[in-house]
Amino acid sequence: MLPEVTAVRYVTALREGGSLPGIVEAGNLGTYVVKFRGAGQGPKALVAEVIAGELARRLDLPVPELVVVGLDPVVARAEPDEEIQELIKASAGANLGMDYLPGALGYDPVAHPIDAELASRVLVFDAYVENVDRSWRNPNLLMWHGDLWLIDHGATLYFHHNWPRASAVVHRPYKWDDHVLRPYAKKVPEVAADLAPRLTADLLDEVLALVPDEWLAEFDFASAAEARAAYRDHLVARAAHPEAWVPA
Repeated sequence: MLPEVTAVRYVTALREGGSLPGIVEAGNLGTYVVKFRGAGQGPKALVAEVIAGELARRLDLPVPELVVVGLDPVVARAEPDEEIQELIKASAGANLGMDYLPGALGYDPVAHPIDAELASRVLVFDAYVENVDRSWRNPNLLMWHGDLWLIDHGATLYFHHNWPRASAVVHRPYKWDDHVLRPYAKKVPEVAADLAPRLTADLLDEVLALVPDEWLAEFDFASAAEARAAYRDHLVARAAHPEAWVPA
């Protein structure tokens, strides 16, 4: 399970995203960007955040710490925005938090050239998890203390929005035409040869164990264990044929 913290104060909304994530202070004195289970995308976005984010971490990509944020709707009392009040009230219980990086800048591909190795690793990872949200329009990358950080993976793993069809798209190729790091990703074949063999069933089981049972049991499957098995089997099958999804 991910580390668990308790929200003690809602600070402000981040209105860049359609799901209205918010900055929250927790009882451990940490500050987190919280994605709420009551938002329009629902718990599947939180599941994708954990699986993709923690998988990226184990593939040596920089992702801020992820935690489960326990939320009591009482923290919404001082919030004047009724929409946010309703969102927080609908999100009682476990939500997804990402360590807040104060002073981080949004990634600019012109101002921030990226090493070919790192750019290729990000691109191959995105191809594997089918990240449709890393374009130049919305990179979901931050620069913090001179380093690149990956954020916002709720739009990955979109096969899980249609489980009956998931097996038919397990080897779906990745469209990388507008990937923000494509100009710098000059080592894709070499990186893919390194990363693909690391995407084992054991690694995926380790990552899937971090997803709260209640998020997995809210949809599609009779139990969290059944859901974890479905994700593992799909992702293991995808990893077995990188030639199908690695950009050429």
